[in-house]
Amino acid sequence: MKKSVKILIIFVLLIVIFVAYTFISTGYFRTIENTFNGSIVKQINLPGAEDITISHQDSFAIISSTKRGMYPPKENEIGGLYFMDLKNQEFNVIPLTSSFNKPFAPHGISLKKLNSSYKIMAINHTLSGHSIEVFNLKNKTLTHEETLKDESMISPNDVVMINDNTFYFTNDHKYAEGFGRLTEDYIGRSLSNVIYFDGTSYREVANGIAYANGINYDAKRNLLFVASPRKFLIKVYNVLTDGSLEFIEDIDCGTGVDNIEFDKEGQLWVGAHPNLLRFTSYAKGKKEYSPSEIIKIDYRGTNDYSVEIIYLEDGKTMSGSTVAAPFDKYILTGNVMDDTFLLLKQK
Repeated sequence: MKKSVKILIIFVLLIVIFVAYTFISTGYFRTIENTFNGSIVKQINLPGAEDITISHQDSFAIISSTKRGMYPPKENEIGGLYFMDLKNQEFNVIPLTSSFNKPFAPHGISLKKLNSSYKIMAINHTLSGHSIEVFNLKNKTLTHEETLKDESMISPNDVVMINDNTFYFTNDHKYAEGFGRLTEDYIGRSLSNVIYFDGTSYREVANGIAYANGINYDAKRNLLFVASPRKFLIKVYNVLTDGSLEFIEDIDCGTGVDNIEFDKEGQLWVGAHPNLLRFTSYAKGKKEYSPSEIIKIDYRGTNDYSVEIIYLEDGKTMSGSTVAAPFDKYILTGNVMDDTFLLLKQK
C-alpha cells in the first residue's frame, strides 16, 4: 500500500473518530422522554431568564433576564434584573433596573444578604466588553454601586460572592473567538478557569475546566461547586483560607449542567442541556427548540452522592433550560432565549 494511501486512511479514521466523539460526548444520541411528577403553575412573560437565585430567608427571587438574539450577538442586547415576591401567589415580576442608564445584558448573578439589605452581582456582556455590575437591594429598590472590570474577564459566565468583599467567577472559554474557541466547543478542550477576587486583586485559582459555567458556594461545608457542561460534570473544591481551591472530585451528571442553586437542605439543583449539539444549533437559530432538564444532586461527601432527574422534556414547552431554583415545592426554571420561563410545582 502506498504511503499516500495510508496517510489518507489515517486521516479519514481520525475524522470519523472526531465526529463520533463529538456526537457521543455532547449527548446527541440520548433519548428524551418527557418526565416530571408535578405541574406547570405559570408561564411568566420574561425573555431569556438565564439565571435565578432565591433568598429562602426573606422569600423572594431575583431573575436575570436578557432578550437574546442569535449567537454571536451583532448588537448590544437588552436586559435587566427582576424581583419576585414568593409569598404572593400571583408570582408577578417587578423590574429593578429600569433606570440603569448603561448597556446591560445580565448573565450569571449572585445574591448576598448584608445587615439590612442585599448585595447583588451580575455578569454583564456588551459589545464593548465584559464587566461585573454591583448593586444594593433594599425594600425592592435597587441602587447601582460600582462596575468591576479586569483583564481576567475573558468570557465571564457566572459569579458567586463569598462575603461582602470577595467573590469567584467563571470564564467559560479561554479564547474569545477563532479556532481556539471552536476546539473548546467541539473537541471539548479543558481550558477555561475560575478567578478569585480577594478584595484587592484577581487571580486564577482553578483551570483545566471544559466550559466552566455555573458556580455556587456552600458556606456550611466550605465547598465550591463549578459546572462543566461540556464534560457533563460538576467539579467540587474545598475553599482554603486564602481563597485558593483544593480539588476534591467530579460529580458525573450525565447532562450538560448549567447554573447551580441550593435548597434548604443543601442539595444542588441544576438546570441542564441534555443535548449540547442541539442546544448549539438552537442558539444559532438553526433549530426551533432544544431539550431541557433539571437534576437534583444530594452530595453527601467524597464519592458519596446521588443524581436524580426531576424534569426532562423535548424543549417544546421550554427550550434550553439553564437554572432550577427551588422554593418549598416550587421550582423556578429559566432558559437562554425563550420569551417566558416556567414556575413548576412538584407533587
